[in-house]
Amino acid sequence: MWAACKVKVHDYLATTSITLRRCLRLGATMAKSKFEYVRDFEADDTCLAHCWVVVRLDGRNFHRFAEKHNFAKPNDSRALHLMTKCAQTVMEELEDIVIAYGQSDEYSFVFKRKTNWFKRRASKFMTHVASQFASSYVFYWRDYFEDQPLLYPPGFDGRVVVYPSNQTLKDYLSWRQADCHINNLYNTVFWALIQQSGLTPVQAQGRLQGTLAADKNEILFSEFNINYNNEPLMYRKGTVLIWQKVDEVMTKEIKLPTEMEGKKMAVTRTRTKPVPLHCDIIGDAFWKEHPDILDEDS
Repeated sequence: MWAACKVKVHDYLATTSITLRRCLRLGATMAKSKFEYVRDFEADDTCLAHCWVVVRLDGRNFHRFAEKHNFAKPNDSRALHLMTKCAQTVMEELEDIVIAYGQSDEYSFVFKRKTNWFKRRASKFMTHVASQFASSYVFYWRDYFEDQPLLYPPGFDGRVVVYPSNQTLKDYLSWRQADCHINNLYNTVFWALIQQSGLTPVQAQGRLQGTLAADKNEILFSEFNINYNNEPLMYRKGTVLIWQKVDEVMTKEIKLPTEMEGKKMAVTRTRTKPVPLHCDIIGDAFWKEHPDILDEDS
């Protein structure tokens, strides 16, 4: 009886195996349909190997967005902190990002030179960063704008650029920080003329036309008693995000075998997370202090 049972089991497995092979062949045939040729129209957007991949996001029509949502002028700390929170979320989701830099309504994300994330496809880099950032902006809005409802969702456009060397990457980030300084100095004087001197936007623009940085600093100091160097670093330098080890204190319930109820105790744990810094990245000091960012094996 046992021998007969073994024969039946063997026959069943053999029949099942044949059926499975037929299904697999059928599936393979169905997958390669006559319509599959359309894949040939997809452009090859693979980023060049051994280069830094940078994704830069910019707010779309953010002047209007800022006006509709009553952003403070010339800088709204709530909006800047929200941007940084979104950038931190992006970095935590996409861990191949080694550094990010943001100012105003833009953020740049730098991926490792050796990253093979999504086979280095530019479209994947851009769409994943942009979608994660935009959705985070909506998700965390209430945490920073408690009394201001979100009237409509923001938009962000993105671009992908590859930089072949450490120096070109540093020059790119220096360019963005220099842009932060130029724009913030202008906006600080521009809005001081409007808010404190009563000029119209057109008049303030005419007053600043053709002025140099030294002229703008002089206007701030002589007319408004503002020393631009004393303005918050976040406004003047922007925000740099780098990975650092941080100690976090959390409350955890600990129960011993002999106890009926556990005791709540404060537990400290160390984890690596993106930390915001407001510092100069144009000079060499920052890069000497954080050499691991540009490390080939990072």
